[in-house]
Amino acid sequence: MTTAPLADRLRAPSGPLFFPVTAYGPDGQVDLDVYRAHVRGGVEAGAAAVFACCGTGEFHALTPEEFARCVQAAAEETAGRVPVVAGAGYGTALAARYARLAADAGADGLLAMPPYLVVAGQDGLLRHYRDIAAATDLPVIVYQRDNAVFTPETVVALARTDGIIGFKDGLGDLDLMQRVVSAVRLEGLADFLYFNGLPTAEQTQLAYGGIGIDLYSSAVFCFAPEIALAFFHAAATGDRDTAERLLDGFYKPFVELRAQGRGYAVSLVKAGVRLRGLDVGEVRPPLHEPTEDHLKQLVRLIERGHALLEENA
Repeated sequence: MTTAPLADRLRAPSGPLFFPVTAYGPDGQVDLDVYRAHVRGGVEAGAAAVFACCGTGEFHALTPEEFARCVQAAAEETAGRVPVVAGAGYGTALAARYARLAADAGADGLLAMPPYLVVAGQDGLLRHYRDIAAATDLPVIVYQRDNAVFTPETVVALARTDGIIGFKDGLGDLDLMQRVVSAVRLEGLADFLYFNGLPTAEQTQLAYGGIGIDLYSSAVFCFAPEIALAFFHAAATGDRDTAERLLDGFYKPFVELRAQGRGYAVSLVKAGVRLRGLDVGEVRPPLHEPTEDHLKQLVRLIERGHALLEENA
């Protein structure tokens, strides 16, 4: 574990937040050598943090033992250069177990994902995430999406909880997020962090940036780091011409392609990593691989994205 506080290291990132895919070999088992190469390549390309075994990393498909080995590999490959945040989820007891596994493996923090299946009230959700935060000394980022949607009052309570440092939004309700940001700010909790966690977050990042949410996850960074970095720097410096050129020419059609298949937020990204030359294997069931036609479209899109970078240069 690195010594600098996670919140301080994330507050002013030098590059995109990297959510590596998990590599599987031909036998379907986790391939740690390829996974290490993927993580190492992302850090060398300019990632500001590694979020290991989260949504893009197929957290749902990993055994606890595989999870622990992948988090440890990510921590070893980053060697303190950037922080490593690991996923934690399912019911409260299992989420706490994953939190402890992540701590033992050398993670710097946790991304606490929605509880398994149940639709809980605000009191139950608050207790769930407080229990996860209490399970270890690791800082926790709470992930809002699907069956875990919070009122501004609950987010204030989360922000007041020891160990909870941030809130990642995968819902996309900007009105709600503005009310969340305002409520937390009015309570004097200015250090609380916010993340845009929508799939292909670049597509909505200019809007999120407008309400003060500058941190976002970048799945595109997994397979096209040059494109992701160009957008990151354009958004950070107010270069709307470059940002909008990439949005219109690459991100918009990529999101439209992603929408053509269930689970493509993961499997299309993983296919992109393979197209780049690193054989990370296929996704595990119940996810499925993109069709041949969709893969051809992805190839053309990546080529178009790089052509846009050359035009901009």
